[in-house]
Amino acid sequence: MASHDLPFVKMHGCANDYVVIDATQAAPEDPAQLARDVADRRRGVGSDGLLLALPAADADLRMRMFNPDGSEAEMCGNGLRCLVLFAVRRGLVDRATDLRIETGAGVLGASIVATSDGAAPTDLGPAADVAVDMGLPRLERSQIPMAGADGRVIDEALIVPGARVAVTAVSMGNPHAVVFVDDVVGAPVEVIGAAIENHEAFPQRTNVEFVQVISPTELRQRTWERGVGETLACGTGACAAAVAAALTGRTGHEVSVQLLGGTLHIRWDEAEGVRMTGPAIEVYEGRWPVAGD
Repeated sequence: MASHDLPFVKMHGCANDYVVIDATQAAPEDPAQLARDVADRRRGVGSDGLLLALPAADADLRMRMFNPDGSEAEMCGNGLRCLVLFAVRRGLVDRATDLRIETGAGVLGASIVATSDGAAPTDLGPAADVAVDMGLPRLERSQIPMAGADGRVIDEALIVPGARVAVTAVSMGNPHAVVFVDDVVGAPVEVIGAAIENHEAFPQRTNVEFVQVISPTELRQRTWERGVGETLACGTGACAAAVAAALTGRTGHEVSVQLLGGTLHIRWDEAEGVRMTGPAIEVYEGRWPVAGD
């Protein structure tokens, strides 16, 4: 059986790391299995997921994101920023601003707004700040989705083994349950996060954010990511946390969110939606061996 090498780029956004592949000419036959293989941190490249840049009929590109367990995520904010930088640097798109990227959460706008050394967005190095228009948050229970009578889920009690927690549910194209805590460092993220992720109230499982309010303009967050476990950052999770904090009156509509891997800036305009700005960084290029016929 012959084999070939599949070029990839290792990237990260706030230490949320990805294997990114140009699939505009040909997509991997089994992306779910490829994700499981490359994401393995002992036998593979190691990553929080696999990103594919694909052609799109009514956008500049289409993004698909697969978790390390092979499941496909509807949306990934940190991944989308990485995909934008990847695409611009490799000429998959003809500009660095006003891009339209198709995702499982719809078509989202994105622009490179600054580079790490202050260069113009058209003269890109391996690191840049990228702004993404994440769209309107979905707040109705059926949109999360979450079981129960419809309406918004705001500081609602949820019973998990050994605990009773208050959750605020937000969908940013993927489901999030936000839990506000007094001390995020000491929060039982692994135990409670896994319990909420797999709670029967969430038919598609859910991401879980543990959030400490530092000030009306600043949050500190840890994330239990669906299909992954605890990660150093989550872009859609930071957006969900910002929306939940504003909904519950804990902050205003513009905040910085401190993640274990870095800081994201989130602004929620209730008419126009959520805008997220943060870094995207290329780490290295490589080639992954793929078996063929």
